[in-house]
Amino acid sequence: MTSNSGSTALRDARRIVVKVGSSLVTNEGRGLDEAAIGEWCRQLAVLVQGGREVVMVSSGAIAEGMKRLGWRTRPHEVHELQAAAAVGQMGLAQMYETKLRENQIGSAQVLLTHADLADRERYLNARSTLVTLLGLGVVPVINENDTVVNDEIKFGDNDTLGALVANLVEADALVILTDQKGLYTADPRKDPDAKFVHEAAAGDPALEAMAGGAGSSLGRGGMITKILAAKRAAGSGASTVIAWGREPDALLRLVHGESIGTLLVAQTAKHQARKRWMADHLQLRGAVTVDAGAAAKVRAEGKSLLPIGMTGVSGEFSRGDVIAVRDADGVELARGLANYSSVEARLLCRKPSAEFERLLGYVAEPEMVHRDNMVLMRG
Repeated sequence: MTSNSGSTALRDARRIVVKVGSSLVTNEGRGLDEAAIGEWCRQLAVLVQGGREVVMVSSGAIAEGMKRLGWRTRPHEVHELQAAAAVGQMGLAQMYETKLRENQIGSAQVLLTHADLADRERYLNARSTLVTLLGLGVVPVINENDTVVNDEIKFGDNDTLGALVANLVEADALVILTDQKGLYTADPRKDPDAKFVHEAAAGDPALEAMAGGAGSSLGRGGMITKILAAKRAAGSGASTVIAWGREPDALLRLVHGESIGTLLVAQTAKHQARKRWMADHLQLRGAVTVDAGAAAKVRAEGKSLLPIGMTGVSGEFSRGDVIAVRDADGVELARGLANYSSVEARLLCRKPSAEFERLLGYVAEPEMVHRDNMVLMRG
């Protein structure tokens, strides 16, 4: 890996997910750090005003709730953790909204659960919402919806959530801001020979061996969750930087190509990863047949597939399933993610988008398969 690849990973990134941990957001549990959040929001605003799209994944709701409720130790009962999250989320969202507004940038609160990202239809709905917000120049501030999850709430899990969001919005890069400078070959507090890792390949098994345990009383998982998050983000082609959250102008310096923290480089380009996943999909739920005009637009021009060009639907599939696009002779031209179920698709065949609401009662997307969610099949 060359230094040039490292410098361009963030410099060329147009869509970036930034994740910041509880200890930074709440100043080690002493309450929301207004100055620190203000600094991150100032940098986010500069990025957005410069034409980049940014999503913020922020921990801190439970820690802030504990502070507001006067709790000094983390409770063990799930309902108490959920109560703390509900109280703290109010202050967390208000702080980001205030600080971003001071920099003339709009914000939106988005609470997600892992179930939202596991269910394909909810996944697509969440993606559509976030992409729309980004297109409007708004910064979505995301946290796990800790008030409704059934599993025990775990501090530090937002590292994983950050990676899932990077996959969700097809980000070019994930930046994890933490209370550590980055990754070392061993714990520098215990091993004087520990060396700082400036750059490595995301997913390298050796990285997991290097990562230590939890380093903060507020966050669980420590560096290992960040290494695994980088591995997950790399699956959709996003490189990850793990850096100290109080490094001056860290985000701005990163996008200017400066080497800060540890860069874990994705080994597969973003679009290649997504296209390969669709091309290798073995269990297609169904297919749509298209007329000659639609076939030409899809095959020769790389256009999205509109329902008006569809002549038939086979199989039973749901919104978000991978389906085949076939010509009148049954030749598979492409495959991609369906924006409508098979039941809905049958109603939309040969229909213009102006009629979707009358037929379905709503409009999800004007396309049956968007070109960004489609891969052409060769041969």
